[in-house]
Amino acid sequence: MTPNEIEKKIVRYGDLIPCKTAFIDAHTPGSNQKENFTIIGGGVSESVDQHVHLRETPGFNIGAAGQPPQCRNSLHIHTTAEVFFVLKGRWRFFWGRWGTAGEVTLEEGDIINIPTGIFRGFENIGSEYGMIMAILGGDDAGGGVTWAPQVIEDAAEHGLILGENGRLYDSKKDESLPSNIKPMPTLSEDALSKVPEPTAQSLIPRHVARYNDLMAFAANEPVKVIGKEGVLPDKPGFEVDFLTRLPDPTKTDKFGNSTVLMPMRGHWKLSWETGNVVLNPGDTCLLEPNFSHKIEPSVTGEASLYRILSNDDPAGPTWGGN
Repeated sequence: MTPNEIEKKIVRYGDLIPCKTAFIDAHTPGSNQKENFTIIGGGVSESVDQHVHLRETPGFNIGAAGQPPQCRNSLHIHTTAEVFFVLKGRWRFFWGRWGTAGEVTLEEGDIINIPTGIFRGFENIGSEYGMIMAILGGDDAGGGVTWAPQVIEDAAEHGLILGENGRLYDSKKDESLPSNIKPMPTLSEDALSKVPEPTAQSLIPRHVARYNDLMAFAANEPVKVIGKEGVLPDKPGFEVDFLTRLPDPTKTDKFGNSTVLMPMRGHWKLSWETGNVVLNPGDTCLLEPNFSHKIEPSVTGEASLYRILSNDDPAGPTWGGN
């Protein structure tokens, strides 16, 4: 495989194409400046304007959210995994019917595996534009999200209606809901009463890992962050490893399933029998199954990388440990 062929499977941070109308809250004040990126797979975007960089999915989707300070993503539910690590900035993640059940602040390099089936939202609480990278379970990313009723109501007041077909209709573009399409129904009060409201004390220890801890854990070998035996135990249909500088940089890797490489800090040299390329923070690289390669920092200084491995576990609800 040539470097040019590999480049076709790399999405560079500087080449990311945003969509500012991806979701139902695109016109709602406080949420109307966010940018959505679909890097591998179409994610859960509700907009026909969303650009998808790589449509081939390895059992999960990769995306990103970019937001200026004080911009938030509204409360919604996922039925498969939603994992974020912070590439740039400082972010507050909150959850619950009204976003008040609990919250946690994440710094650069920190990672969160948000439990399925709960309302969640997030906002950039830093002083500059921030970016979080996302991993969504399943080839179809769970088929979409369920919004809190107040999010749908607020959106309608600002000209956006979500159809039951999962598509947005924008009155500011002279669009209206087709006569044969009904609006997306909101959850009933009975259904809302059954949505879990975990406390911060119960969620954070099992679902949040800190960058500095992972750097220490990975001093001698890659650490399993998400997996059955991971720092954050789960079986979401993929596994997440964390790498830093290793004692043996000559080690060759070859995995039976697809692999995605996502540098966090430093510059990483990806080498194989017939070539090499350098990956930089914010880049995303998809490797085919059984591709023999080496990955190592290419310059001195701090270096870290998240590696996502597909497996045969089905995408679905957060694993309970049984």
